[in-house]
Amino acid sequence: MFLLTFAVKAQEKIEITAEDYANSRVEMADLMRSEGKIYVLVGIILIIFIGMIVYTVATDRKVRQLEKQLKNLK
Repeated sequence: MFLLTFAVKAQEKIEITAEDYANSRVEMADLMRSEGKIYVLVGIILIIFIGMIVYTVATDRKVRQLEKQLKNLK
């Protein structure tokens, strides 16, 4: 029942006005940039992305090694 209620609440419509289209400011990003926190955020995202790439490459090497071992057994 909770999931049904949540799904219904998530579908509420908000009217979009011309003022919304004219607004080009992103307050959260401006605040983070002014305090220098945006660079911390970008750094964390880069660390996570690089970690994912390293993990993928390491896993690929292990799989390639296992495939070679299987090929040699046949």
